[in-house]
Amino acid sequence: MHAAEKAGTYIPHFCYHKKLSIAASCRMCLVDVEKMPKPMPACATPVTQGMIVRTKSDKAVKAQKSVMEFLLINHPLDCPICDQGGECQLQDLAVGYGGSSSRYQEEKRVVFHKDIGPLVSMEEMSRCIHCTRCVRFGQEIAGVMELGMSHRGEHAEIETFLGQSVDSELSGNMIDICPVGALTSKPFRYSARTWELSRRKSISPHDSTGANLIVQVKNDRVMRVVPLENDAVNECWIADRDRFSYEALNSDQRSTTPMLKQGGEWKSVDWKTALEYVAHGLQSIRKNHGAASIGALVSPHSTLEELCLAGSLVRGLGSENIDYRLRNAEFEESQQGVRFLGMPISGLSQLQRVLVIGSNLRKDHPLFAQRIRQATRVGCAVSVVSERAMDWAMPLRHSCVVPSAGWVQAVANIAFAVAQEKGIAAPISGQATDIAKEIAKSMMSGERRAILLGNAAAHHPHASHILALSNWIGAQTGAVVGYLSEAANTVGAQLVGALPGTGGMNAGQMLSGGLKATILLNNEPEFDSAAGSAAVQSLGQCEMVVTLSPFKANMAFSDVLLPIAPFTETPGTFVNAEGRLQSFHAVVKPQGDARPAWKVLRALANILNLPGFEFNSAQEVLSHLHAANGGVVPDHAPANRLSNACSLSSSGFDSPVTPCVADIYQLDGIVRRAPSLQLTADARAIGKQEIAA
Repeated sequence: MHAAEKAGTYIPHFCYHKKLSIAASCRMCLVDVEKMPKPMPACATPVTQGMIVRTKSDKAVKAQKSVMEFLLINHPLDCPICDQGGECQLQDLAVGYGGSSSRYQEEKRVVFHKDIGPLVSMEEMSRCIHCTRCVRFGQEIAGVMELGMSHRGEHAEIETFLGQSVDSELSGNMIDICPVGALTSKPFRYSARTWELSRRKSISPHDSTGANLIVQVKNDRVMRVVPLENDAVNECWIADRDRFSYEALNSDQRSTTPMLKQGGEWKSVDWKTALEYVAHGLQSIRKNHGAASIGALVSPHSTLEELCLAGSLVRGLGSENIDYRLRNAEFEESQQGVRFLGMPISGLSQLQRVLVIGSNLRKDHPLFAQRIRQATRVGCAVSVVSERAMDWAMPLRHSCVVPSAGWVQAVANIAFAVAQEKGIAAPISGQATDIAKEIAKSMMSGERRAILLGNAAAHHPHASHILALSNWIGAQTGAVVGYLSEAANTVGAQLVGALPGTGGMNAGQMLSGGLKATILLNNEPEFDSAAGSAAVQSLGQCEMVVTLSPFKANMAFSDVLLPIAPFTETPGTFVNAEGRLQSFHAVVKPQGDARPAWKVLRALANILNLPGFEFNSAQEVLSHLHAANGGVVPDHAPANRLSNACSLSSSGFDSPVTPCVADIYQLDGIVRRAPSLQLTADARAIGKQEIAA
C-alpha cells in the first residue's frame, strides 16, 4: 500500500489508515502478486526485491468486486437519508466496484443503536462494515480502548461495553475516519448536506497547538468543523474542543449590538454613540485621575493584530497597564525572551525522555499528549511532577505526586540528584529522594530529552524558580526546556508586548482594584483570571469598564458592551507554542452589528485622535508589526526573540497559593458556551466538584 502511494497508484481500501496499525480486515485492497496463487491484501503484504504487483489486472479487479459484493450484503439501502452521503468512502467505491444488483435475497441484519455520549452518534450501526478503524484509533491514538467488537460473524458489532459512554477528548476523530455513516456527529446530524457546504481554512483559537481547521459554512452560518491535515502541527487530528466549540458561535448568547448601561439598565445604541461614550469616558478619567488609572486586560486567545492595537491604544493614552497573564500568580519583571515550547511540535513524537511539570497533559493539550503517547509506544520514558495522580492514557515511568506548594522543592530535589550523579555542585540545596534519583537517572539516559512546563507551572506563584531549576537540569542532561503554553496566542501576546511597561501594573494588580477605567478584550475575569469572583467586586468599583466580547459577558460590572467578531468572523494571526505564525481569514460575515476587534480598536483610537492607527486591513497591522523586516511576515517568530532563559533566585519559595488552571471545557468563552461540550463526562465531572466544594 505504501509503495503504491509513493508510485501514485490508488488501491481501494477501507480498514487501512496511514496513522493506524494494519488490520487487514476489510480485504478491499486485494491485489494480484505474481507467483502468488491467491490475491493478497496490499496493506499487509510487505514489498520484496523483484516483486511484481498488478492492481488493475482481471484477477485483482474480480477479487475487489467480490469483496464489495460481500460488504453490501447487509448494508442498508439508506443512502438518500444517510448523513455521510456525498462523503462516504463505501458509496464512492461502490460506484466503481459494486454490482448493479445483489444476488442475495435474504433479509438484511439490523444492529440496534447505542447512546455513547453527546458528541458521537451510533444511531445507524447497521451501516458498520467492521473495518475497526474506530477501535484502533481509541487504542493507539486516544490511548483508551472505549470501543471494541463483540460476537462473531454476522452477529459481530462495534460497541462500548457495559453501557459506557465514549469520553475521550479526541473522540470526534472517529467520525472522520469512519469510512461509512456508522459514526456521525451528533451536533451536526441532519443539519446540512455535504455538497451544500463551503469549505474554508482557519486556525483553532483554543489551546497552543494552533490546529489547522476546515470550517464548513452554509448561508453565512458555521455548520461543522473538521481537521485540515498538517503533519507539522496537528497531523490529521483535532481535539473535541476544536471540533464542537462552533456551537457557541450560533448561540443566543452572542452579542450583536453595542450596548450602554444607563440607570442600571442595558440599552442598545449605534456604534458611533458607543465609541464616543467610551472615548469621552477615557479622556475624562485620564484628566481626573491620570493615564496610569487606565488599563487593559487582554485575552491570549485574541489575535496578534487585536493584541497589537490594544497595546498601542493603551500606550497612546499614556498608560503602561496592559497584561494578558490573567491566570498568573507570579509576574516575572526581568523576562528577557518570549517563553515558548523550545522545540518543533513534531519533535514531541520523537522524544525518548520527557519530564512534565505541572500539567494535566491529556486534558490541557490533547494533541501534544497524543504525540508523546506515540513516543511512548516506541520506548519513550515519561516522568511527571504533579499535584495529583491523573490518567494520561499512556504509561508513566515515574510519577512524583506532591502539592503545588512543594513543586519547587521537588524540582530542586531532582536537580540535587542530577548533581550527585555527575559529582558537581547543586544549584540550591535539596534532598536526593528515591523518586528524585529515579527521575534524574531517567533524564540522564537516552537521547532527545525534554522538560515541559505545563499551565499550572506557568501560573505557579514561583514559576520563575521552576523554570530556572528546569533550565539547570536541562543544561546538565542535554534536555530541551519549554512551556506547553496555555492559549492559542500566548506566545503571540508576548511577541507584540501585551505586557506592562516600566511602571505599569500587571494583571494581578489591575484585578485588585488598581484602575479607574478598564478595557476587557475578549475575556471574562470571573472565569479567566486567578482573581475569580473577587474580580467582579474590584472591577465593579471602576468608574468605567468597557467589555469587547463576542458574547453578552461581564454585564454585572461593565458599563459598555462592544460586540466583536469571534475567530470565524475576523481575519487574524495566532502564534502557537513553537512560535509558528498562522494567519487566517474570516469564514463568515459578523453577526448583527458585531465588528472585528481590530476595527473597533482602530475606530476608538481615531476618535481619541491617537497617531499610528491608519490601517485598512488586518494584513496591514501584521505588516506594521514586521516593519523592521520590510513588512514581510515570517513563518516563525524570530529565533532571537524566543528564549526560556531565567536566572535562579535564592529567595524563599514556599507559597500556599494553588495555581489557577482552566479545566478542559472552561478554557475560554467559546468553549464554555458550547452546549454539547458541556454535556460531556469531563464537563459533568467539573460540575460535581463545584457542587461538592
